[in-house]
Amino acid sequence: MNKILKFAGKTVGALAAAYAGLFLVFYFDLDGKLLYYVVEPTLIKHYDRMERRDPLAVPYEQIERDYM
Repeated sequence: MNKILKFAGKTVGALAAAYAGLFLVFYFDLDGKLLYYVVEPTLIKHYDRMERRDPLAVPYEQIERDYM
């Protein structure tokens, strides 16, 4: 019986700590701040370095005209 009460107490404590942590993330908008200050600049740096073809460098005669 004592082991069950210890386990239940630890489980309730762990759940309370998880709930408090999630509440802090929600209250201070930590997920949005992480996205704005860390994820977005990282993605911008990554996609700004990508090589892209220049669509204006293609001669006009090579463009397919299947619109009619």
